[in-house]
Amino acid sequence: MAEYDSVSKDLIQTYPKDFIRLTLEQDDVEVLNILDTEQNTVDTRHMDSLIRVHISGKETLVHHEFQTTDDPSMPRRMAGYIIRAIEQHDLPIYSSVIYLRRSAGRRDPGHYIQEISGHLVVIKYTVIRLSEIEGQDIVDGEPSGLFPFAPLMKRPAGIDSETWLRHCVDATNALPVDESIKVDFLGRLMILSGLEYDPRLINRILLQEGLMDAIMRESSFAQYIKQQGIEQGIKQGRAEGEIKSTLEGILEVLEIRFDLSETDPLSARIAAIEDLQHLKQLHRAAIQVSSLEAFRDMLEE
Repeated sequence: MAEYDSVSKDLIQTYPKDFIRLTLEQDDVEVLNILDTEQNTVDTRHMDSLIRVHISGKETLVHHEFQTTDDPSMPRRMAGYIIRAIEQHDLPIYSSVIYLRRSAGRRDPGHYIQEISGHLVVIKYTVIRLSEIEGQDIVDGEPSGLFPFAPLMKRPAGIDSETWLRHCVDATNALPVDESIKVDFLGRLMILSGLEYDPRLINRILLQEGLMDAIMRESSFAQYIKQQGIEQGIKQGRAEGEIKSTLEGILEVLEIRFDLSETDPLSARIAAIEDLQHLKQLHRAAIQVSSLEAFRDMLEE
């Protein structure tokens, strides 16, 4: 799932200290530089993120991998990344794998062990499952690169998934940061949320909050959104909203002019119409006709 890797890698490169605090629970961190993640082997391998830092004054490496699915070879892969990084940079290393999807990573042991003929090799790393991180702690904290991941984190007790997603969107939109950063966070949140939420729900929430236009216009991920065909879902959502608005307009006009009640069978007939152009014609007619009977007759035609 390259799109989720791309968003995650970009966020960790932009906000490295936020991720180091999450995985190492360390605040005394000075980021020195983001290192090239290419590792030259028989087959060229790329780590997701490798950062050279000072932690409590000691120079070291911090390595992160982002994973969306279970991979039985993960311990061996992590062992390979760790050993090659130590060999290449001659520095100690903290290594973590971050599982984004709720169902992933439950069987990752957090270590690679090889023991043959009395020769023991043990390489350990930290396993982070976002679904076990308290999302409310992120939402209540300072603005950080972790905000777009909040919908994938553990929800407060008694909060359903849709309510939690809306809460994360509202909290992100309320961040006291530059508008460009806020819009970019929302764009990334929309993409990452696709790991756990129906895209139609994501689109509907952003449309209802009036945020979709800004994301499509200003977010650095607008091109990705268009390429993935999400734009079609947005258009569909807008069309559904216009149909609903036009229906409400017709019924309101008929109620004001002719005292049409919600229980009248005519109201149900109008509400069943899904053709937007037809509804627009009926809206104009509702304004112009001389009586409710004339409207009923026109509807029969």
